[in-house]
Formats: sequence, C-alpha cells, structure tokens
Amino acid sequence: MKGLTGSLWPIHYKPLPDELLSCWLVRLAHGHGLKVQTFCNLIFGNQRQIWNRDMDRLAPDWLIDELSLRTGTPRDVVWNTTLRAYEGVLYSKFRLSGMLQWILGLKMYHRKREGHGLQYCPGCLADDKIPYFRKRWRIAFYTVCAVHKTMMLDRCPKCGSALAIHRMDIVNSDALDESTVAYCHECGTDLRTAPMIEPLVYDQEAGLLLMTASQGLNHNDCESTEWELGKYAVMHHLTTLMTARYKHQHLREFVLAQLGVDDIALTQGYLSFEMRSIEERHHLIQLALWLLVDCDQRLTLAWRDGAIRYSILLKGFYDRPNWYSKIVVKYANWRNR
Repeated sequence: MKGLTGSLWPIHYKPLPDELLSCWLVRLAHGHGLKVQTFCNLIFGNQRQIWNRDMDRLAPDWLIDELSLRTGTPRDVVWNTTLRAYEGVLYSKFRLSGMLQWILGLKMYHRKREGHGLQYCPGCLADDKIPYFRKRWRIAFYTVCAVHKTMMLDRCPKCGSALAIHRMDIVNSDALDESTVAYCHECGTDLRTAPMIEPLVYDQEAGLLLMTASQGLNHNDCESTEWELGKYAVMHHLTTLMTARYKHQHLREFVLAQLGVDDIALTQGYLSFEMRSIEERHHLIQLALWLLVDCDQRLTLAWRDGAIRYSILLKGFYDRPNWYSKIVVKYANWRNR
C-alpha cells in the first residue's frame, strides 16, 4: 500500500489511555483499510510473525521501535502499552516464559487462544467513542470494573469463545472499521450488549480493598513503592494458598466459615490463579482479601485454629515483604497456640 514505506504512516493513531498494544495495532491496520495479517506482513515481512505469541507480554524491541517511528509516538509511550509496564508494580521481575504473577494467560495455540485471558467490561466498550481494550483487563485480580462496579467478562456471552480481537477480520472480511474489536470473532456478537452483572460481595471491607487495588491500575503511569509491590505479592501468595493441597491445611474452609459463605466448584487439578475463570478468580480473591484486611489478626486466628501452618505460610514465598515475615515468624513455635 502506497505510503506505508515512509517513516510516518498515513494513519498514525496514538494509543488511547491504558490501551493494549495488540488492540492499538489492530486499530492501526484497520485504519489503513487492511486486515491485521495483511498489514503486518506488508510492514514487518512474512518472516517476522508476532501474532503467534502473547504480543502484549512478549513484544520484541524491534516492534516497539517500529511503531514508535511509524506513528510518531515516544518509545516509552509505546512500551507502556505492553504488560512489561507492570514490572515492579505487580511483579518484581519480568519473565519470558511460564506464568507471570497476576498476568492472565492466553494459552496460545498457533494464532488461536484457548485461554480466557482477555477480559472486558461491556459498559466501558459501550461508553467508548472508539471501543478499545485496556491493559488492566489482563490483570487476574481485576474481576470488577473500577468504573462501572460491575463484573468483568472473560468470554463471549453467546458462544463462550475466548476473545481474539485480531481474528475478527478473518471471519468477516468487511469488518475493518474501528468498532471491530467490540465484536466476538467467532459468532459476531456485539460485546457491548453483554449483560452487566452486579458482583457478589462476601465482605464489604474486602470488597473495598479489591476496588482500591484495581483503581491503582487505571493510569498508564503506574507508580509503586516497595510496600505496594509487597502487598500485591502477599495477596497473590494468599490467593495461591486458597487452592494449595497440603496435608493438615484448610485455610479456604476456615475463611469460608468466617464469612458464612458457601464454596464453589473449582476446576480440578493444579491450575494457577492466572488460568482460572472469572468466577473462580472472583471467589478466591475475595477470600484472600478478607485475610489481607487485617493480616496480623486474621492469620493468627487461622493459625490458632490449625487451618494453616507456619511452614506453609512461607513455602515458596521468596519475595515476601518484611511486614509479612514479622507476622508469620510469631507462628514458628506451634506450642504458642
């Protein structure tokens, strides 16, 4: 296409607030009247395939540089559309492979996605002049929209498919306008019409803590302190313990009893928090946050009840903050119960 060989593309949209890299690239392709794959092949060549990976997590440097050059966007702004922007905020160190703390998994198979790792809020998509997907929608504990206070959704409400916004123009070759990302690529359902579901709240204080944690992700310029990173780490560890299968450990049952809440059926087998459905994650994060509201007192209650052991509270938790270690060290001698 004429004009794509110059330094600045004819269409050089800038990223919208908190927009995901993948969504931005889809909008750029469709803005030029091209399918996503055609656009990428023209610009980057057939040898540089980017849609067979989690681009938002694993965007190569050459892609960041190219988008910066061709759209006239500062490199740090482009880089901030990726999930690496959460390094030092939600996780301490970025990893190329394996699960990344708090980042939802897509379960990639070639260019298809078998994991429901891209969430959305139908209210936000409906309110947008130009519908787009936010970076914070890839965060596992972000189960309630901080704007509309309704449940996030992680699949098409009609066919149940995981979302793959870059595949919409494969199914519908005419779908090249900017609202394309608001539709399911499998059945064409308008995601903006999906039901807005009121979240089930087990405990008001825990619910407020969840909203506080979520609202901190609303801005591109996420700033964090060591304490905040440590708090996210403790929250993740407690969430992991909710499904851990250790002998003589029944922390989840203890918290459920304290809240007077029934358990839900969880997917069997070892499954990380980041690979669970929205329903399971919303259930488990509330149990962990109930403990985190008053970590010292409530963990002590659980320990005295025999619901959790000292060794398990530390097991595999290598980047724990000092304040958490000071709480748990009091449980070293079981005779003190």
